[in-house]
Amino acid sequence: MSYNRRKFISFMGKAGLGTVVMPQFLISCGSTATPTNGFGQISKEKLSTLKAFDLMGLSATNKDDLVLANGLDYHTVIKWGDKISDTDTFGFNNDFTCFIPFDDNNPKDGLLWVNHEYVNPLYVSDFDAKKYENPSEHRTKEQVDKEMYDVGGTIVRIKEENGAWKVVENDPHNRRINGKTPISVNWDSPIKGKSTIIGTNSNCSGCITPWKTFLTCEENYDGFFGETEYDEAKVATHRNSYYGWENFYNYPPEHYGWVVEVDPKDGTAQKHIALGRFAHECCTLYELEDKRVVAYTADDKNDEHLYKFISSKPGSLKKGTLYVADTINGIWLALDWKTQAVLKSNFKDQTEVLIRAREAAKLLGATALNRPEDIEIDPVTGNIFVTLTNNKPKGDYHGSILKIEENNGAFDALSFKAETYLAGGDENGFSCPDNLAFDMSGNLWITTDMSGSSMNKEDKPYMSFKNNSLFVIPRFGADAGKIIRVVSAPTDAELTGPWFSPDGKTLFLSVQHPGEQTVDKNNPTSTWPFDADNIPKPAVVAITGDLIEKMNLLNRIEVNS
Repeated sequence: MSYNRRKFISFMGKAGLGTVVMPQFLISCGSTATPTNGFGQISKEKLSTLKAFDLMGLSATNKDDLVLANGLDYHTVIKWGDKISDTDTFGFNNDFTCFIPFDDNNPKDGLLWVNHEYVNPLYVSDFDAKKYENPSEHRTKEQVDKEMYDVGGTIVRIKEENGAWKVVENDPHNRRINGKTPISVNWDSPIKGKSTIIGTNSNCSGCITPWKTFLTCEENYDGFFGETEYDEAKVATHRNSYYGWENFYNYPPEHYGWVVEVDPKDGTAQKHIALGRFAHECCTLYELEDKRVVAYTADDKNDEHLYKFISSKPGSLKKGTLYVADTINGIWLALDWKTQAVLKSNFKDQTEVLIRAREAAKLLGATALNRPEDIEIDPVTGNIFVTLTNNKPKGDYHGSILKIEENNGAFDALSFKAETYLAGGDENGFSCPDNLAFDMSGNLWITTDMSGSSMNKEDKPYMSFKNNSLFVIPRFGADAGKIIRVVSAPTDAELTGPWFSPDGKTLFLSVQHPGEQTVDKNNPTSTWPFDADNIPKPAVVAITGDLIEKMNLLNRIEVNS
């Protein structure tokens, strides 16, 4: 797709941003934030400073550092191994982040949720998986226990004092949800004989619910306990995992691959079976006027699908219908065992349909997509944006962003229009879009996910992009429609989980898997964040500065003036 700035501005829509009052929950879904009371008020002196600010982007770089554009600074909020209490430490490979303030009038004190997607055994359990053709055959139970602890998620209280966000150590809210945490099943039938599941893993993206709990999504679950596969005769066999946890814990694969809800008040959690089982990259909610909920979620694998759940009861993620997208014909197809004859003939009940959602989706004729990942709702137009990261076997190396426009703008509609919004590649200066975020002025932020094994290699198609980065596409002003690189990641890392603080002055961002291509701990490919022990550590950073304030505040003020 040839990129055109004028088309972008028309495509995104400008109407009324300065005067529209955005729905309170829409601006808190996905990767934005709920503004604190008084958001948008700014002194004349500060306004003058912001108007004088030039938005200058970065050139691509392979420097082993978190490199920021002019007008930005960062500090580390928390990193792998940091204490959050006397008994718990921060997990590994942090991904999605979100923040809920204790008080809507105070944006500087609240709870940070962080996903922990997977581990690098070389550091977490002192196991060198790269030495073995079948690593799972060589692990010990002690090593697996260490790995199970470092996945899942973290709840931690943070406060901003003198311009820096810091962890409130030993706060009663601080806790870990990990690979051994008991989690209930939100369903009328047990899953493989259990109504309580042990642990969560492969936690990728998520969101905050309208009732202020966290959703965390289990993505590449088959790497931990394998997968159950069926042949043409419907005979089941077990495909072994990469990590080999099933060699020590007899937990069925069907216990993983779900959307998990965590209550920040007490850490209780439940797995939502009605949303289906697959490699959930994300789950983004929209609350309808009657308080029913629509949940968009995507399956991050080549040739998999885009899903939507529509609840039939207010505030429910259990009662309702799961749909899968036919993007060619613009139809949401119901994964409903009772009404779909093809599902009745292939599955014994609705529970089996949801457990084997991928197979059910294909039987219905859902459209195969190129690794659908993050989903965000444009707070101005209500359009849904979906990142399609890539599909190398099909020759799609750079990915794209898909736009979904629901019929008549109704999120519970069963028909829609779909078109490519933006394609990755050299022409547009980025590759492999992953996480998206709309800020409080409607500007679009994009992180990229080129694999560490492919970046900065002369024989790969990613050489010109160098390290993974964070980009912003301004919605207004002289820079409207430009794709501007504002942050570059350290070596081997990707940037994930962008989330804005309620006052629009901080962007929380994960730096995930720096130095992941390391084969010798004495010679790491990255040493970010440059601790005394000189090893790479995943971390959450807080990015601040005039550029963040400009993007979140100035555009609104200019439109109003």
